Parts: sequence; C-alpha cells; structure tokens
Amino acid sequence: MIAKVHVIGAGLAGLSAATILAEHGVAVTVSEAAGQAGGRCRSYIDPQLDMMIDNGNHLVLSGNRAVMAYLKRLGTQDRLAGPDSADLAFMDLRDGTRWRLRPNDGPLAWWVFAKDRRVPGTGPADYLPLAALLRRHPGKRIDQVLKPVGVLWERLLEPFFLAALNTEAAAGSADLAGAIVRETLAKGGQACRPRIAHPTLSGAFVEPALDYLAAKGAPVRLGRRLKAIVDDGRKVTALEFGDGLVQLEPDEAAILAVPPNHAQALLPGLQAPDEFRSIVNGHFALPAAERPANAPLITGLVGGSAEWLFVFEDRVSVTVSGADAIVDDNREALAARLWADVARVLELGDRPMPAWQIVKERRATFAATPEQDAKRPRARTSLSNLFLAGDWTRTGLPATIEGALRSGETAARLAL
Repeated sequence: MIAKVHVIGAGLAGLSAATILAEHGVAVTVSEAAGQAGGRCRSYIDPQLDMMIDNGNHLVLSGNRAVMAYLKRLGTQDRLAGPDSADLAFMDLRDGTRWRLRPNDGPLAWWVFAKDRRVPGTGPADYLPLAALLRRHPGKRIDQVLKPVGVLWERLLEPFFLAALNTEAAAGSADLAGAIVRETLAKGGQACRPRIAHPTLSGAFVEPALDYLAAKGAPVRLGRRLKAIVDDGRKVTALEFGDGLVQLEPDEAAILAVPPNHAQALLPGLQAPDEFRSIVNGHFALPAAERPANAPLITGLVGGSAEWLFVFEDRVSVTVSGADAIVDDNREALAARLWADVARVLELGDRPMPAWQIVKERRATFAATPEQDAKRPRARTSLSNLFLAGDWTRTGLPATIEGALRSGETAARLAL
C-alpha cells in the first residue's frame, strides 16, 4: 500500500489528485514551481482595472462529472453560477439575430422540433448528422465526419467545437468533439446547463483545494521547482528539487502534473503534444448598474471578434479561442475590437470604452487535432511508482477543466 505521494504541480490536475489522495488518508506533499497554485486557472488583482479578474474565462457544463465531484469534495458547489435549465443566449453579430438554445432535460431530443428552442434558420433534419459523432472516429478530423457548412454549423457547431477544442473547428479531432457531444448534448439539457465560476476561478477551484489540503495536513510548497527525477530503471528513487534531494521510500510514489514541455525535460523520451493554440481574453470594467439589467450571464457570439461574453458583477469579459491569428496584435487595438462586440451585445451604443485589460495565453492548450491527440501519453509510465496528470495526457477529452480534473483522478487511482 502506498503511504505517501509527492504531487508535482498545483494546477487543477495536481490539486485533483492531491485532494483525492488526502481524502483516502494518504500522506500528500504538493510542490509547485510557481509562486501561486492553480496553473492556468487562476485569479489575481489587476492593477489596470483595480479589481480581481480571472486569467481566462472557463465555461463548464452541468454534465462535467469530474468538475461536480471535485467541487462536492471541496464543498464549493455553490460557487458555480448559471441558469436552472439548459438555456444559452446567442447573438449573430452579422445581422443582429438573437436566440436562445434550450435543449430539453431528457435524452430524447424533442427540442429540435420546437422552433423557439433550436437555432433559427435550422430544421429538425439539420441535427441528424450530429449522430455520427456518437461513434468513434480514430484519426479523423471533424470535417471528415461532418460537413462544415450551413446555418447549424455557423451558429452552433463551429463556435461550440472551437470553444471546446481551442482549435479551428473543422480541423479538430472528431474523437474529441464526439466525446464532448456524447457527454453533453446527447444526454439532454440536464447535462448542458452552462456554469461559470462566481465570483472567481480561484475562489471556486483553487483556494478551497488549498484549504482542504491544509485541513488534511497535506503541505503545499510554492516556488519549489523539480529539477530532476532519479530512478533505478524500475522505480523513482529520489526527486531533486531546487532546495535539495528528497529520497523516496519503497512505499512512496510521485505524480507529475506539470506542463508537457517540463515533463519531457524530466522524462527524456516521453512523447507529448508539441503544437499549441492561444487564447485571448478581454476584461472591461462595467458594473451592473451601467448595463442592461436583463443581460444574460453568458452569451455565445457569432460573426464577431469574440466568441463568448461573460457578465460579472463588476465587469464583463470576452474570450477568443484558437486566437493564433490575433495573439500578436496590438493590445489597444484588440481591446477596441472586442469592446465593439460587447457594446453591440449589451446595446451600449457609442459609450466610450471603459478601463480594460487584455490577457494573452500563447500556449493555452495543445492543438486538439487528430495528430496531436495521438501524441498524448497515458497516466502510467515505465516507472512503477510514477504517474502523469494534466489535460495534455490521454483523458479522452480536449484540454478543459474537466479533462484536467479527470487526469488527476486517474493518477490518484493508479497511485492508490
């Protein structure tokens, strides 16, 4: 029986693994190279806005099993906000059309026959090709399974897959897209209720995990980078940190929950995704009193610069997925373009752009193409007491919060 596990990395994958192990009474030590936990899921006080913001906007769905299990473990289920039913607002910025996508709760999708529930300009037959994604399509792109044309593609499937894969939708992996469809739309509206962290990502996913681990006596050591893994060819025997060497006893294990490039530096010969996609987020100071009272919490945008708009108490934020084409653009110009979308959606007229911040994540996720998906390693390694975690490992899902948390579950289960 494993008595202690060293978790390297305090992103969501590492925190998922660590909290599960602590829940099972295993001694855990978490080491994180950065000065804060959370990895790419973090919140901070932005001096330009003088408010707490998230580095990026992360939409989860009620059908994300690992997300819900993680928050339940931490007692923070109430820190996700969203509608009581599957109800997602959209706007086509090209012609101003607005609609709400409202799948019914059950798996029998009668909502496609209701004009006020489906995408305008589509009919029930337009949704039939989606059934193809219920099967596996190893090595195939989405455009080899579905035709990337038509109103349904433009107004729902393309923005949906772009957000989920953070990769040009048509070139994305059909297997990864299918996994999303099988776990959400195919299960009905009960699995498609949109949720975002309120008030912050860290407040929902990170700080409660640190508190949980502290209560279990599991230390989290920040600013502690792993420099090398020492092994005898069969097992890890020691971990070399910047502050010294830690010898592993025979009943100890390690979980490596770090970015893929760091994992490859520590484990020569490890195959991992090596092509990445960026995300750009725009944040604008706009308190509730200065915008329409009925503004939806989340709005999907079609035909603009941004793809999703999120409304918070003190600000609005927008996200551009697969943003390689604009990530190097001038920040002021980007802010102006994104604010134009915000102003149209919220009907703000020619109101001047308020205080803003642009956050660029150049290596936000691996490219969710069939070729890159095939490079993802399994959690089990050739060393019997070393396991991998991270949204870039072979989770069967794209690089999402759900995928990161599941990878932590897998690594913890193997260690146990």
